[in-house]
Amino acid sequence: MKYKNTKKKGPAPRGKGKFSINQDPFFAGEPKKRRKIDYDDDDIESADSEDYDDEVEKSGPQESEGEEEEEETADEKRKRVATAYLEKIREIARREKEEEEDGDEGREVGEKEGERDSLVAKILQQEQLEESGRVRRVIASRVQKPKATDEFRVLLKHRQSVTAVALSEDDSKGFSASKDGSILHWDVSSGKGVKYLWPSEEVLKSHGAKDPQGRATKQSKHILALAVSSDGRYLASGGLDRHIHLWDTRIQEHIQAFPGHRGPVSCLTFRQGTSELFSGSFDRTVKIWNAEDRAYISTLFGHQSEVLTIDCLRKERVLTVGRDRSMQLWKVPEESRLVFRAPASSLECCCFISNDDFLSGSDDGNIELWSFLRKKPVYIVKNAHPLLDGLKNFEQDEGKISNGHSENGNLNPGSYHSSTAYSWVSSVTVCGGSDLAASGAGNGSVRLWAIESETKDIQPLYNLPLVGFVNSLAFAKSGQFLIAGVGQEPRLGRWGHLPAARNGVSVHPIKLS
Repeated sequence: MKYKNTKKKGPAPRGKGKFSINQDPFFAGEPKKRRKIDYDDDDIESADSEDYDDEVEKSGPQESEGEEEEEETADEKRKRVATAYLEKIREIARREKEEEEDGDEGREVGEKEGERDSLVAKILQQEQLEESGRVRRVIASRVQKPKATDEFRVLLKHRQSVTAVALSEDDSKGFSASKDGSILHWDVSSGKGVKYLWPSEEVLKSHGAKDPQGRATKQSKHILALAVSSDGRYLASGGLDRHIHLWDTRIQEHIQAFPGHRGPVSCLTFRQGTSELFSGSFDRTVKIWNAEDRAYISTLFGHQSEVLTIDCLRKERVLTVGRDRSMQLWKVPEESRLVFRAPASSLECCCFISNDDFLSGSDDGNIELWSFLRKKPVYIVKNAHPLLDGLKNFEQDEGKISNGHSENGNLNPGSYHSSTAYSWVSSVTVCGGSDLAASGAGNGSVRLWAIESETKDIQPLYNLPLVGFVNSLAFAKSGQFLIAGVGQEPRLGRWGHLPAARNGVSVHPIKLS
């Protein structure tokens, strides 16, 4: 066999005016791998092939080393976490089967493994139904009565009133913000925290922030709302500066500022399992953002006054309450909304129980249970947070209602804190996908409630003493503890003051049977 091009050609002589293909940078930069593929077997140059093999051998270890240094991708992380979780469920199912089959040793191994796999599938299916809101976990009936030693413990302190708290998906990390502009990232078990540092004005502008409007000469750091994404990567904060600030929780740094609202940002929430962010503002609008793409999506109009609270589950449905005495359920894909009217009060807070049931608290001290199928509350707990000192001077025969408390409006004006601001239901929360709820106000206690799905009512469980305005509440997903953001003042104003309160984050353990 004859080999072509066995002799290498030298460069073309200069000054002849002739064009040489070897001098063209396009052909000179062509990779040898490409040339090797293009040639036929008969035209392969032995010298070039040897050089190519040498280069492959040299580059091989470097590429493998580079691949080892690469970080784990999101898909690989999801697969790893899912595999570990599946092994954990299998181990639980294996132990349950071993306990049941201690006396039955004669069964075949294959039959036992088949039953164990079916049990694993049943556990995973049940958890998926609970997370999607189709099945409600029964936790309220398992809550044990708190002992005298069980009380709220101060986890960490803030200089001013805490306005918002949030928990990560695995309940290991927490976040809190206050009126002094501080954002703390802390560990739930130890209480050790890291303070987020605000960047300079130049850095904020480079991240998308706009100049302050009106009489303000610099950006306000006063924070009203926090939200953390399901993967724990993003933390969103909003406040009086009319911006939504995005933080990377892995490095505790500011990464983006979203302008657009014309009023203070009063509430924030992430859609579960996504990076989709919803914000409510005093400008009466709800805006949708994408934290992953750092992009604005759309605006929802409908409220006639300030939007105060917002919540969202896995579905593209958003629940909001405003000072227009309405609660609105937004169906984002359908571009429609349902309006629920409060009887005779202004709603202050709300949260989802499931995709079809909601809970709200109002400024007259009532807690309302709502259903997707009715425009009026299904059940109302009147005076859920009574003013205890004011009730001392109240006659027993007047103003009594079904749950044994009295109406706020009938209190003696001369009694302690007769203003209803101290009994406003300032926060409500539900342990995800369960029948356990909690509410907070400024009357000195947090109340636990059991939500009955069949009878559609709310039953009181226990009172957890806590001095101060409870501006924010968050349940652990497991239901084993409750986080409260407490302050001497209400979240959205200064119409009340409790000097005995301690500004900070408190935690209360919940023992389940």
